[in-house]
Amino acid sequence: MGDAIDLTGDGGVIKTVVKRSKVDAVGPTEDVPLVDVHYEGTLADTGEVFDTTHEDNTVFSFELGKGSVIKAWDIAVKTMKVGEIAKITCKPEYAYGSAGSPPDIPPDATLVFEVELVACRPRKGSSLESVSDERARLEELKKQREMAAAAKEEEKKKREEAKAAAAARVQAKLEAKKGQGKGKAKAK
Repeated sequence: MGDAIDLTGDGGVIKTVVKRSKVDAVGPTEDVPLVDVHYEGTLADTGEVFDTTHEDNTVFSFELGKGSVIKAWDIAVKTMKVGEIAKITCKPEYAYGSAGSPPDIPPDATLVFEVELVACRPRKGSSLESVSDERARLEELKKQREMAAAAKEEEKKKREEAKAAAAARVQAKLEAKKGQGKGKAKAK
């Protein structure tokens, strides 16, 4: 069992890793915000189970950061990796608050969830490939713009060098003419 981690800094959401994920496991990101979890929720005061996916072996799916679940879940699940099981203790202000969720959850209840992150997926309408393809395409466009800007800068530099060289030649010719003029004047 891992150490308790205060995810909110105020003791509102405490996460304790029960089972670590594999080292190379992925976690939710902006590109893959849809998560599937197994969980069991209990009341901290009594230990009474008020909700679980274990009885019918279903998964609960939601999109992180959309407010479709209690705040504690949005905060804690985004720190997890697929295969990880964590105990998440939620103070009322990160769960159902002073209203509770009758009849199962009384007002001002601290809740304890054991959550297993089963999977992470991209949003509907975007596959992981399309997300990474789009990112690669944008990266390629950025490189092309940078290369075009560098080529433009190089051309500008060459034009300025050519101007400077031409100005130096004109200056040299003027100097040569001045020198010839002085020589002719002395010869007379």
